Amino acid sequence: MIGSENDKKGVYSEMDKFFKLSEHGTTVRTEVLAGLTTFFAMSYILFVNPQMLSQTGMPAQGVFLATIIGSVVGTLMMAFYANLPYAQAPGMGLNAFFTFTVVFGMGYSWQEALGMVFICGVISLIITLTNVRKMIIESIPTALRSAISAGIGIFLAYVGIKNAGFLKFTIDPHTYTVVGEGADKGNATISANASAVPGLVDFNNPAVLLALVGLAITIFFVVKGIKGGIILSILVTTVLGILIHVVDITKIDFASNHLGAAFNDLGTIFGQALGSKGLGSLISNTSRLPETLMAILAFSLTDIFDTIGTLIGTGEKVGIVATNGENHQSAKLDKALYSDLVATSVGAIAGTSNVTTYVESAAGIGAGGRTGLTALVVAICFAISSLFSPLLAIVPTAATAPILIVVGIMMLSGLKNIHWEDMSEAVPAFFTSIFMGFSYSITQGIAAGFITYSLVKVVKGEAKEVHSMIWILDVLFILNYVSMALN
Repeated sequence: MIGSENDKKGVYSEMDKFFKLSEHGTTVRTEVLAGLTTFFAMSYILFVNPQMLSQTGMPAQGVFLATIIGSVVGTLMMAFYANLPYAQAPGMGLNAFFTFTVVFGMGYSWQEALGMVFICGVISLIITLTNVRKMIIESIPTALRSAISAGIGIFLAYVGIKNAGFLKFTIDPHTYTVVGEGADKGNATISANASAVPGLVDFNNPAVLLALVGLAITIFFVVKGIKGGIILSILVTTVLGILIHVVDITKIDFASNHLGAAFNDLGTIFGQALGSKGLGSLISNTSRLPETLMAILAFSLTDIFDTIGTLIGTGEKVGIVATNGENHQSAKLDKALYSDLVATSVGAIAGTSNVTTYVESAAGIGAGGRTGLTALVVAICFAISSLFSPLLAIVPTAATAPILIVVGIMMLSGLKNIHWEDMSEAVPAFFTSIFMGFSYSITQGIAAGFITYSLVKVVKGEAKEVHSMIWILDVLFILNYVSMALN
């Protein structure tokens, strides 16, 4: 018994030393709970990504394993190389762009689209190895950094509100289009214009009521300052979900998890990005080169700025990542970006869309995660889920959605650093934060902030104060919008 206790202390001591837990003011218990919180907040990607990409003709079970491979590789790099509490997985929005814009809209094959994703990883490598990444981050004005942090809070809270099922949308006739396959079976995606009007649902759905109760439980734990309160709220809400039959544990079907078949499907997509139907086809078809370059630009801009925005918005708030180029913490940002680009490249080879740093990592950070041990726990959970994916269905969205809402509230404090009485500062800050949430994209928020920031400076006759990198990025963002309009 004594030996067992000594062994346990020895393991804790080694973890403390390797991940520098004491230096970061955290413990093994806190990091493990933070990792579990992050994983459950983002585990939906294991089901959504295969469902999204399989519409292009890719085998869903193969994409499921590719999703896990990309997530595990990127998150392990965050753990052991960067020692940061961030998790990585194929990005929402990026997988939609892959499916609906590149494959359905522009007519590329899924193999060619994977080739584009791999090129994105190479572009990220070039940007990170040179001073371009440093120039981008240092060119962002202080007010916009605060707006990015708050914008991510708005984005997270909106995701949570939507996932909780609190909103419904009314769409006028003839104002929407059906995108993708399976329209006759009700499986296609519907794209509506601005006439879609949001409103509160009628609170008569058990899952929505469970999310409402879960939100109250989360607020109670957080306001009381109970340690591990966030993961506790997930557990309590899940148990309630089982008791009121929102979660039906009798329908957990382990037989549906055909790991052998999944590996066979993985074999049909693994390496296709670098094959003759992937990169080979992109290079050989010179007539489509301009269009291909614009698609790659859109992929790269979204991937790079989703990652930079997440790292700045969450890391700066809790002191994990400093953006001052002369600060030693800048090395951590470099390592985080290296982790992201490696994950994107490996994910493309495995057979999935761009892997990026997940904004849901903020949930783990909110639960106290400060080191790579948090990321390690997430990576382990992803790896285990390949064997027990049906178990993930036990934790309902109603249990994780309240976490995103509360963490989003915590991040809104960045708004206090903006001088709202100064319209030249308020306008770009507003567009950065609001567009980030309502356009459901970190990148679109940053683009709106950069462009309006430059416009305000021109109007004030202070165009010379705009960093040259901001001007370059403004042009790239505008070119991207032109490309989207033409397609």
